[in-house]
Amino acid sequence: MSFSKQSVGLVPQQTFTFAQEEPFSLESGASLGPVTLTYETYGRLNEAKTNAILVCHALTGSAHAAGYHSEEDAKPGWWDDCIGPQKAFDTDRFFVICSNVIGSCYGSSGPTEIDLKTGRPYGLSFPVVTIGDMVRAQRRLIDSMGIDRLLCIAGGSMGGMQVLEWAARYPERLLAAIPIASTAHHSPMLIGFSEVGRQAIYADPFWNGGDYHESEQKPDAGLAVARMVGHITYLSDASMQRKFGRRLRSREKYGYEFQTEFEVESYLKYNGSKFTRRFDANAYLYITKAMDYFDLTQPSGSLAASFTQSAEVKYLVISFTSDWLYPSYHSKELVRALHAVGADVTYLDIESSWGHDAFLLEVETMTRLLKSYLERLCREAGLDIAAEDDQIADGEVF
Repeated sequence: MSFSKQSVGLVPQQTFTFAQEEPFSLESGASLGPVTLTYETYGRLNEAKTNAILVCHALTGSAHAAGYHSEEDAKPGWWDDCIGPQKAFDTDRFFVICSNVIGSCYGSSGPTEIDLKTGRPYGLSFPVVTIGDMVRAQRRLIDSMGIDRLLCIAGGSMGGMQVLEWAARYPERLLAAIPIASTAHHSPMLIGFSEVGRQAIYADPFWNGGDYHESEQKPDAGLAVARMVGHITYLSDASMQRKFGRRLRSREKYGYEFQTEFEVESYLKYNGSKFTRRFDANAYLYITKAMDYFDLTQPSGSLAASFTQSAEVKYLVISFTSDWLYPSYHSKELVRALHAVGADVTYLDIESSWGHDAFLLEVETMTRLLKSYLERLCREAGLDIAAEDDQIADGEVF
């Protein structure tokens, strides 16, 4: 396969392990160790270590944000449209990092991994994790690279929650935060959608209380339904109307039978089935629970209070007009809280018909906005981050 000039090309997946001797304390009071994170990097870290950008993935994402693992890969990483030479996150200038969160199923410590104490997959014996735990694990990774301060942290959806957690808890570790199509806390409706997905998994006869990893039968039916429910929330009424309408599949008239008849039914069924080939049911439970627990208004009851120590961080907050999973009012609430503490905030509510998935699909708009913002960020911070060989530190490849 020949890669385009704007592709990062072949990318190796790497691992970082910590807490081998002293366990990693979790917000629940439980502990975990050792802890492993899978991650990928794109571009090179400059000598001053001032050009690092952390990209955080969404619910079912992975560390594979850009490029290809092999020449046989059919698709690149999940944010390949925005990461690479001359792209929004220009890897000729920036060192981009993406790590898989703990609790997931893409190589980081989670319910699918082997518990060294038992020699078997953790299953539900894996401790419950939070967005805060995920971020503290990421901080260990960044520390291991010798990076004192990130140029910015960016992410959409659950990735945006991680961005906000970083900004609220460790403001001294980042210059700017870019939460996209995200929220400071789940509404009751969102918790309800999460629970419907979890109940679908619990109801699957092969879930077996989470103890299925060594069985040939997996709770694929329940996981597929959970994905179908979730996928609907990522779209918009307008995008579904445009893509499917009320078209029937392979027929002109209703069959008056309980089979897949409408195009939208077929699409959801296909995506649900495909999802089971790349994700794990228990990981879905853990990560959706972490998202439901996330609430930056606690413990004070005030969102602004969470950002009192992070007024020096610069913010680019982005929402989309047709996103009904995290509607624009979620972002506006965040912007009001940041203004209350005197933070430097740029807010963009982008007109789009793509719904929640717009942050992945509005490529031209996102590229233009992110490139412009990063240029401004470097200029205002007095950072001369150029694509020059003498900017690169000897041996700084992670």
